[in-house]
Amino acid sequence: MRLNRFLASAGLGSRRSCEELIRTGQVTINGALCETLATKVSPNDVVKVGSHVLRSAAPTTLLLHKPPGFLCTASDTHERRTIFELLPPNFPRLFHVGRLDRESEGLLLLTNDGDLSLKLTHPRYKVEKEYEVVLDRAFDFELATKLLHGIPLEEGWAKAESVYKLGSTKLKVVLKQGMKRQIRLMFFALGYEVKRLVRVRIGPLQMQNMPPGSWRVLTQKEIDALLAEGAKSAAEPEERRVRKARPALRSILKRTPSSRPRAEEIPFTPRASRAEGERPRPTRPERAERSERPARPARPGGKPFAKKAVGSKTRKPAGKPAAKAAPKAFAKFDRRRSG
Repeated sequence: MRLNRFLASAGLGSRRSCEELIRTGQVTINGALCETLATKVSPNDVVKVGSHVLRSAAPTTLLLHKPPGFLCTASDTHERRTIFELLPPNFPRLFHVGRLDRESEGLLLLTNDGDLSLKLTHPRYKVEKEYEVVLDRAFDFELATKLLHGIPLEEGWAKAESVYKLGSTKLKVVLKQGMKRQIRLMFFALGYEVKRLVRVRIGPLQMQNMPPGSWRVLTQKEIDALLAEGAKSAAEPEERRVRKARPALRSILKRTPSSRPRAEEIPFTPRASRAEGERPRPTRPERAERSERPARPARPGGKPFAKKAVGSKTRKPAGKPAAKAAPKAFAKFDRRRSG
């Protein structure tokens, strides 16, 4: 484990702030001063900052029911309430995995395990997150196809995995993305305002009647199930994920009814059942017979026509090619001289 990571896990702050302690010569390892940021620390090393011996905290992961009105940050310059005020004061330093905005509520993961945080927040590991959304007015469920296809936001293309109707103004939305204020902005683009947003599930972890502000420590079995779902989503082929979105894409592109019938609505008419009087298209044998027809007879008193060349537009008589015709003005001048 790198030294800055060890100091951060001991509760001295972020990794960047711990690097400043190393540069200023406040850290010793086994009695020797250490100023190299890339130094590795083993479990048997004695690390001190000043006269205090540090020990790395054991890996801890919490599931917190965040109430509305709390920020997902360690400190706030405007002295607003943060989620870490809901934990005991002597608790090990933790970091939130993902975030919920100030007015949103629901499940939130807190951990000091950097590997677990990376696997849950990396774009490759798409863990499902389920939300209950309450809108300001009745939702037109035909617009759900737009949520499934995606809506362009400032951070990128935001889309939902599934949408379920729980009531006239209440929906259940499942995401695998984690953009800032994603659900609120997606519904705002459709002309709706989100009145209440609650995250009720993160992968296999559910609310289970947790009161707001409460938390519990996750077991190793729950952590393994959470990582297994992320690994399963990461192993899913990219072509398969794109293929799932195609039905929604076809439905969303049909924004307005068209007067032209769709392909499946046009009746198929075989050649044998064409209307009488309609000239049928010649078949391949008939085309071959045309090419085998005899040559056109010669004109009366003239030379026979030559065979039409490929790409030519006129038929020229066979025999010696004619001389190039002179311009009319020069032909008139020649007749005057000869006269």
